[in-house]
Amino acid sequence: MRLRDQHGRTITDLRISVTDRCNYKCVYCRTGNEGALFADLPMSEYLRMARVFVSLGITKIRITGGEPLLRRGLVDFVRELGSMRSADGDPLDLAITTNGHLLADMAQPLKDAGLNRVTVSVDAVTPEKFARITRVPRSYEAVMSGLRAAKAAGLDPIKVNCVLLRGFNDDQIVEFGKFARDEDVVVRFIEFMPLEEDRVWTPQIVVTLREILEKLSSFMPLIEIDREPSETARRFVFEDGRGEIGIVAPVSEPFCGHCSRVRLTCDGKIRTCLFSVVEHDLHGLIRAGASDDGLRDFIVETVNHKEEGHRIGEPDFLPASRTMVHIGG
Repeated sequence: MRLRDQHGRTITDLRISVTDRCNYKCVYCRTGNEGALFADLPMSEYLRMARVFVSLGITKIRITGGEPLLRRGLVDFVRELGSMRSADGDPLDLAITTNGHLLADMAQPLKDAGLNRVTVSVDAVTPEKFARITRVPRSYEAVMSGLRAAKAAGLDPIKVNCVLLRGFNDDQIVEFGKFARDEDVVVRFIEFMPLEEDRVWTPQIVVTLREILEKLSSFMPLIEIDREPSETARRFVFEDGRGEIGIVAPVSEPFCGHCSRVRLTCDGKIRTCLFSVVEHDLHGLIRAGASDDGLRDFIVETVNHKEEGHRIGEPDFLPASRTMVHIGG
């Protein structure tokens, strides 16, 4: 069986948040006052839900948070996921999104456990600005150590995500282009979405794909390269072949028509879209004693009603029922 929604999209990617705790308080994400809102579930229950999803055709799992490296037992969790096989008998594609602060010590154990790739959130490439964003002293140095440990461990390709806000860190665009070349990582710029705790988002704060390309091209021309239809980022490389750039543009160039993703929150709720206003309590069924077949039926029915699109910028747009840190990246 393959998971498909009523719009004909095949769902192959699952994002599992294992905590909404975070050791950073990035100013574009958190107020700095509100902490975790939901209790972490036992890793065994995330694993059971993952197995059911995999039996329905999921081939890629990304572990998110909060900050997932805060979870005890994470390496064993990755090892258990790594032992699973897709419906076609292939190993799963396992990735993690992290702020990188704890990655230096964990990169090699995670690789040994079966992790394939890592994405690290980095919103400035100057230490002082980075510390102002994260509100954690010496955070830049810790993250750079984590990036280099991930590279040494072979967690390739290493992706670096940067959320851009006008007047905040958009002066870093060219510097990130140089960073991609110098550090041999894939830098991905992400348009700012209305998912932060302060709810200060406006269209005017968004630095669009077109603007990002204009600024980078002033440094060196870019060439667009091929990508899979379900990939969220448009991909580019500088004309001399050094330095890959991705741009995720859900605001200015929505890609909902090719969406292959579904999310599982840290408290076991299915979110069929990042901007869902309704959640579906899969974990509640587990606690009520549901069988795996019962969980399967619930997932199939839920995914069938996946939203057609997020509708950011439309008159009838409604903000997501949770902010990003409580959803899972």
